[in-house]
Amino acid sequence: MALINFDYHPQFFTATILEWKHLLKDDEFKDVIIQSLKFLSDEGCIVVYAFVIMPNHFHLIWQIQDGYKRESVQQRLMKFTAQQMKFRLLDSKNPWFDAFRVNAKDRQYQFWERNSLSVDLWSPKVFMQKLDYIHNNPLQPKWNLAALPEDYKYSSARFYITGEDEFGFLRHHMG
Repeated sequence: MALINFDYHPQFFTATILEWKHLLKDDEFKDVIIQSLKFLSDEGCIVVYAFVIMPNHFHLIWQIQDGYKRESVQQRLMKFTAQQMKFRLLDSKNPWFDAFRVNAKDRQYQFWERNSLSVDLWSPKVFMQKLDYIHNNPLQPKWNLAALPEDYKYSSARFYITGEDEFGFLRHHMG
């Protein structure tokens, strides 16, 4: 009997900007997340089934691949994106920069809330619930970012309708 490795189920992952600030409203910072997901996908350590990047958080359905540790991959994603955000804010002398200054032993600046959410998706039903949630998030009255899921640029919704992967890292959940 083969052993099942539970660490590698698809997962619903959410990361939130510190204090729910709307840093990701700017496409430049959304692109940092896209670039990081592309890099990790090209490296072969993740498969991305779905995502949405909102003004202050993002959601993914991804699967860590064999030979990689979930904590390490998550840490790389969060650390790289935080560093890139810091550099971009510094380079542009953006007033947002000081909003991320923290009084912590291990850092001067913090961009992500600690303890991102990561939930294993054990069943197709729960997977589809999370997929629908991700794709419909921009339509919520609180956000009102698009009229239809496929109209929101920073989402995988259009991929699921057209089959075109404009980001270069998406994989359909049906294979």
